Amino acid sequence: MKNNSALNGLRVLELANVLAGPSVGTFLAELGAEVIKIENLLTRGDVTRKWKLPTEDPETDISGYFSCVNWGKLSIALDLKQDAGLGIVLDLVKISDIVLVSYKPGDARKLGVDYPALRKVREDIIYGEITGYGPANPRAGYDALLQAETGFTYMNGTPDGPPVKMPVALIDVMAAHQLKEAILLALLEKTRTGAGKYLQVSLFQSGIASLVNQAANWLVGKTNPERLGSDHPNIVPYGTIFSTRTGEIVLAVGTDRQFEDLCRVLGVPEWAQDDRFSSNYQRVRHRDVLKEMIAGEFSKWARDELLNSLNEWNIPSGAVHNLQEVFRQPEAQDLLLSAELTSGKYLQGVRSVVFMKSSDILPPPHLGEHTDYILTRLLNYSQDKIACLTNKNIIS
Repeated sequence: MKNNSALNGLRVLELANVLAGPSVGTFLAELGAEVIKIENLLTRGDVTRKWKLPTEDPETDISGYFSCVNWGKLSIALDLKQDAGLGIVLDLVKISDIVLVSYKPGDARKLGVDYPALRKVREDIIYGEITGYGPANPRAGYDALLQAETGFTYMNGTPDGPPVKMPVALIDVMAAHQLKEAILLALLEKTRTGAGKYLQVSLFQSGIASLVNQAANWLVGKTNPERLGSDHPNIVPYGTIFSTRTGEIVLAVGTDRQFEDLCRVLGVPEWAQDDRFSSNYQRVRHRDVLKEMIAGEFSKWARDELLNSLNEWNIPSGAVHNLQEVFRQPEAQDLLLSAELTSGKYLQGVRSVVFMKSSDILPPPHLGEHTDYILTRLLNYSQDKIACLTNKNIIS
């Protein structure tokens, strides 16, 4: 099915829930790996199966949230706390190349699926672990808390408003990218040495590593970044959102030449010669005055008319889209996934890999949808053994 994909033949065992860990699994699946998602039978699987909007079907076990990071996977539901359930996991480790976990520190060891335990089963296993604050800190990691604790929430919002959490789990996404990169490097190293590796990524450190220029504004400039709304602390007018008669436009003017051209489009070329605005340094100092002046000019235009004029002059600008408008854009079409579930329902999603297009990918699985396939086809369990496991409520 994926014989032309980069990671064809690789098998991944996913012992991870919610967003960060599962998004790594989907990334590897899109690159051609076979990803087996181990789900907790007692809790009815990944908790995000139940995280639904009021507009979603209450009967299905595939929520929109769950589906966003679980395309391309096989699901097996089992009771990991029973010896036979753990035995299934260990049998799968023997035929897997990568294991993904996202337990609270110490829990993997209690369950018998920590790196030292699995390395005894398969010495060359690549073990990727995501924690909240590192293996030495027992706190569980939650994106909303990590956004606050790594400075993002403090910086996000308007100057006269409260701190605001971003509307996506940004820290989870960044931690997942860190682990993806670590796994790809570990796979490269394995081709040279044949050795496996233990990889650990924390949400906290991933958040800190993602602060980029805002971190430098403090470490170098000794300025504690404050809330600026959509504005950029170092560039003006960059990121600022202005209202026209028919919608909002965001500017990303990063050079003095672009600012001069903006002034020409607006019919006020003299602004570019004003000492307050003639350089980016001066525009940053006088941002409030300049923003008010630009806002006054933008209010005279219709959105699309102004955008066309700005684009003719190559002035970086764009419309503020809602999600319905986003997925109307031609550039978005290649990223769309679609599939019919075994329940007969039709589902759409978005690829996580943008640098290549996978040839085929499974839809998000129902809980335990592939239990029988995994046990019979991959582990060669007999029907009698499977029936025994089922009767003891070890699998579903």
